[in-house]
Amino acid sequence: MRCAPTARAALVLCAATAGLLSAQGSPEPPEAPRFASWDEVNVLAHGLLQLGHGLREHVERTRGQLGALEQRLSMCGAACKEPEGSAAPPLVAGNLVAPETLHSLQTQLKAQNSKIQQLFQKVAQQQRHLEKQHLRIQNLQSQVDHLAPMHLGHRVANTARRKRLPKMSQPAGPAHNISRLHNGGWTIIQRRQDGSVDFNQPWEAYKDGFGDPKGEFWLGLEKVHRIMGDRGSRLAVQLQDWEGNAESLQFPVHLGGEDTAYSLQLTVPVASKLGATIDTPRGLSLPFSTWDQDHDLRGDKNCAKTLSGGWWFGTCSHSNLNGQYFHSIPRQREQRKKGIFWKTWRGRYYPLQATTILIQPTAAEAAS
Repeated sequence: MRCAPTARAALVLCAATAGLLSAQGSPEPPEAPRFASWDEVNVLAHGLLQLGHGLREHVERTRGQLGALEQRLSMCGAACKEPEGSAAPPLVAGNLVAPETLHSLQTQLKAQNSKIQQLFQKVAQQQRHLEKQHLRIQNLQSQVDHLAPMHLGHRVANTARRKRLPKMSQPAGPAHNISRLHNGGWTIIQRRQDGSVDFNQPWEAYKDGFGDPKGEFWLGLEKVHRIMGDRGSRLAVQLQDWEGNAESLQFPVHLGGEDTAYSLQLTVPVASKLGATIDTPRGLSLPFSTWDQDHDLRGDKNCAKTLSGGWWFGTCSHSNLNGQYFHSIPRQREQRKKGIFWKTWRGRYYPLQATTILIQPTAAEAAS
């Protein structure tokens, strides 16, 4: 039974690969290797998803059949016992079966049902991985669709954009920064300052928003997406450590809708300055993740569960401004990693004292 899913998966992948090779033909001169098109990748991803669904249905159906058979044998157990003083064996389904054999069958069925349960759990886990990979493909395709028109207008707007966009890192005092950012149509979407609000919230809370706007709060992903719309925007991050030092960062971003898990799309220069490893010239797309909705780029763990809070985690190690709030720096490194951090400023294991996140649609700057 364990070999069947592997064999079916191999057949699906081999068939898809054969289809791609036959479509390409057999060119006489050797050609440079090419990347698969988005349609081909989507076909393969869809096939894997369908395979996972089919295997899951097969396991559920087999479990049901075994359960029904075990129930019938249990109901027949009392009636099929050998009568006292009788040497004749009981009759089960038209065959002569000894009581010892009936008990052995019931034991085997229970053991098989336990194996099916383990297989079902593995299939469910694999299905979650497949759906996560499918979401990543959708995010990448959405990123390509977004960057294509930006590339077409790059030459025309490059000079003006270079003048308007601020530098990536601009150290400044907190009071001066907040006053300046509020004068240009900025909207505060997050504030951390005293640990009065629990930020280890589920997906729906991060989607709708929580906390007190006068103190600590998260505005809500859906509200942020409505403010930013489908146009490019700027995101400002203000950080403060426990020694009174402050840092302010500003960079261009684009936020996708809920269908992309509110993916934050960064250009290559921005992602590089944030310490992220870029494998594509198109930039980096970071889906938002919570402990109950795992969309991060790590296939072996849930960053929100390992750390704390909801965030655009990536691979868990670049930043997390919605982590656990500490009123003093913990001694244990394992505990510090769950705090509020920005790796390229104070390091991976330094929990920050205060943060503020603001956004401004690019159109607002042009109109001001």
